[in-house]
Amino acid sequence: MGGCIVGRSRKLVRYAGWVGIRVLGIDPGSRATGWALVAAEGNRYHLESAGVVRPRGAQRQHRLADLQGRLGEVVEKTTPDCAAVESSFSGLNPRSSLSLAESRGAILAVLGSFDLEVSSYTPAQVKSAIVGHGQAEKQQIIYMVVRLLGLADPPSHDAADAMAVALTHVHLGAWKACR
Repeated sequence: MGGCIVGRSRKLVRYAGWVGIRVLGIDPGSRATGWALVAAEGNRYHLESAGVVRPRGAQRQHRLADLQGRLGEVVEKTTPDCAAVESSFSGLNPRSSLSLAESRGAILAVLGSFDLEVSSYTPAQVKSAIVGHGQAEKQQIIYMVVRLLGLADPPSHDAADAMAVALTHVHLGAWKACR
């Protein structure tokens, strides 16, 4: 179950009996951006769809434009109520940090063009909300995502991270501001 959108006005029309929220979780990356649409009603969670966008193009500006266009298609297709994006990790390599920030900027521009309410979470916040401590390993995140969403198979790392970001948004109750 979910909602449908009337035009680009983001006016949500609910189906009978549905009182939950649909959160688009996004894990930005310079080479791969994971996304996941998680529906939550009370303490029940359901993965509606997920995937990974691997931007194409010979130059950085072309890859950013491709990311923007393809993520826009995802938002249009999935019609989320709000979005949650993992904030940039400030690593040791300035070039990598800049590239990740550019990708995140393209993502935020897409979400803004759809007038979505956006929340950001640090990697430590996501790990803490999903596993219980901010130093969790990647495999622990995947294990908990599989358990929480009742998945038959483990997702890719990028998609699992996006699912974890969406679940963090739900767990922290921040989705209430999306209404």
